[in-house]
Amino acid sequence: FSTSDRAECSSYLNADKVLVNGFSCPRAGGDARAVYCCGFQDVKYCCDDPHSFFPYEHSYMWWLSVGALVGLSIAAVVLFAFIITVCVLCYLFISTKPRSKLDTGLHLQMAGDNTVENTCGESNRTFSS
Repeated sequence: FSTSDRAECSSYLNADKVLVNGFSCPRAGGDARAVYCCGFQDVKYCCDDPHSFFPYEHSYMWWLSVGALVGLSIAAVVLFAFIITVCVLCYLFISTKPRSKLDTGLHLQMAGDNTVENTCGESNRTFSS
């Protein structure tokens, strides 16, 4: 490889705050096509795509996205089942309510049937039969 076919990855601190010395790409014993320095501030590696951000094969990312889609699909089905259940329970609650008013136990009578008269503190009751 000529020097124009090589990239230099500078030194960096990894996630554990340990200094990793800089290196040239491609690395000795590594993939000869990995001539670019890729990665982030805390992880750098040699790769064959200058726009690569992840040190994993694309198949790994594919399975990750398939897993996310499966998880989201299951969550959507559970949410849909919950909404249907709530709607059915509301319908059953409304449809099984008694049509007549509830009996409170108090029987109100018309004023003409039973009257109470107060005159000077005395109470006279008249009952109609």
